[in-house]
Amino acid sequence: MNVNPNLDYTPEVREALETGRPVVALESTIVSHGMPYPHNVQTAREVEETVRLHGVAPATIAVVRGRIKVGLSEEELEQLGSDPTFAKVSTRDLPHTVALGQNGATTVASTMRIAHLAGVRVFATGGTGGVHRGAQQSMDVSADLSELARSQVCVVSAGVKSILDIGLTLEYLETLGVPVITLGSATFPAFYSRLSDFASPLRVDSPEQAAAVLRAKWELCDRGVGDVLPGGVLLANPIPAEAEIPSHEIGPHIDSALRDMQALGISGKDTTPYLLGRIVEITGGRSLIANIALVKNNAVVAAQVAAAYSGLEMN
Repeated sequence: MNVNPNLDYTPEVREALETGRPVVALESTIVSHGMPYPHNVQTAREVEETVRLHGVAPATIAVVRGRIKVGLSEEELEQLGSDPTFAKVSTRDLPHTVALGQNGATTVASTMRIAHLAGVRVFATGGTGGVHRGAQQSMDVSADLSELARSQVCVVSAGVKSILDIGLTLEYLETLGVPVITLGSATFPAFYSRLSDFASPLRVDSPEQAAAVLRAKWELCDRGVGDVLPGGVLLANPIPAEAEIPSHEIGPHIDSALRDMQALGISGKDTTPYLLGRIVEITGGRSLIANIALVKNNAVVAAQVAAAYSGLEMN
């Protein structure tokens, strides 16, 4: 078990790491900034229980009064979902948040970094950040992508968020050397939709195959070969068919939300929370239902991958 003086573990997570049981990391921005209260807290608790049902310990990650939490208590999870003082904290913000004793909800990028520090190899989220539409002018590219090239963590998501430029995101991940793999499909998913307009760079057909890829990748980095293949893996898991909003339906809603955002002059890290919230309004809550379904589905797959990877490491 990795020991870092800035990390606090719940007893459940500590016991799992000390005994070699699998652990799945879970981000907290989706709780504090991605869904309205109380749906966010209820979903977070259900996701944690879903992970436990597969024999895996859930580790929801956040910063509470300057302490980095690898796993949250019931009270901390409730506070995370209801307390507006929890700022959206990416990797660059972690030192400031810790040093000043502040509260922070971790993004995909900062959750990856903390999971890596804690020795947690698999992380479930909703959708990954990426290259924003119009990035040629704004230079708005999510830190999630560069973190995937650094931290040795498998991120299980429903693809990159469909409010982004999926094609440019895939190109950028190729430049960074990040393996992008889709589970059970040759087509890369688009968050709310099972299919995008882009082929998946790589494919696996089971969590066990995904775990084998992780082991092969990190063996090249960890066992005397040097930094041959550092960084993580993006495992795209399409939203369940019964919960998806096909791209031809959600596309016009996304375009409408983008126009509204531009009219209001919203930019930077406020972009994604605004767009997700606005799309919930435009779709009459349908996108929230889809978001909850895909998060739970990703938690199931992440737990299965973590269990399979743990089994490989023990052999």
